[in-house]
Amino acid sequence: MKTMSKHPLASILQYRGLIRTLTVREVLGRYRGSVLGLIWSFLNPLVLLAIYTFVFGIIFKSRWGVGVASDKSTFALMLFIGLIAFSLFNEIVGQAPTLITSRVNYVKKTPFPLEILPVISALSAGFHTLVGILVWVLFCVLIGKIPSVGVVLFPILFLPVFLFSLGLSWFFASLGVYLKDLAQVIGLMTTAFMFMSPVFYPLSAIPRDFVWLYKLNPMTFSIEAARTVALAGGSVDIASFLIATICTALFAWLGFMWFQLTRRGFADVL
Repeated sequence: MKTMSKHPLASILQYRGLIRTLTVREVLGRYRGSVLGLIWSFLNPLVLLAIYTFVFGIIFKSRWGVGVASDKSTFALMLFIGLIAFSLFNEIVGQAPTLITSRVNYVKKTPFPLEILPVISALSAGFHTLVGILVWVLFCVLIGKIPSVGVVLFPILFLPVFLFSLGLSWFFASLGVYLKDLAQVIGLMTTAFMFMSPVFYPLSAIPRDFVWLYKLNPMTFSIEAARTVALAGGSVDIASFLIATICTALFAWLGFMWFQLTRRGFADVL
């Protein structure tokens, strides 16, 4: 029997060709048979942007915090950055509980590296994140707000969210085999996580006593840093970025180890 890898990078490098092929299939397969195809990748974030901007910017008349303009277009841009980060998290984690249970043949009939399934899911979500960033830039140009050159850092700044989500995906993909109700719990968890992250509001709006708790959330750094460099003209705190990346990389490794240790029982349960 082949020894299972204890290092996620080793598995990713070993099966990089398979990962690339299945990721492309995952992205294209989502829209296969639809009339607009990949155009939905652009339409979905635009529709969400319009809905949330209307509700929070027009109905609730929400305005952003100090330090930036308070017009509706700026609110929409700030909000959209938070939505991009959350969508990355939600897409990766939301699919995790059924990654294994929906592919029983991979477990029982074929020798397949199951540990790469969360990676494929995460890379597919990463593609849609890049599309969301492109939509954000196009929206900026459309309303006459030229973004800072810092927008090129978006994919890098979202790395802590990506690694944190990947770690959770490995953990929940394994746990979902043994706990069939996990998918329902994850739906509630991701909704709560959205409102407990600075998606619809800036970190400055959080009462001082709770700021430390928000800073434990990897999404807080990514969202706030992206907003700072893209619109507020600020710079990235390199030390904070390195700490967030190292901590989430360690968390991803722990999720991978959990998956590898618990996968031995998959065939018996399924």
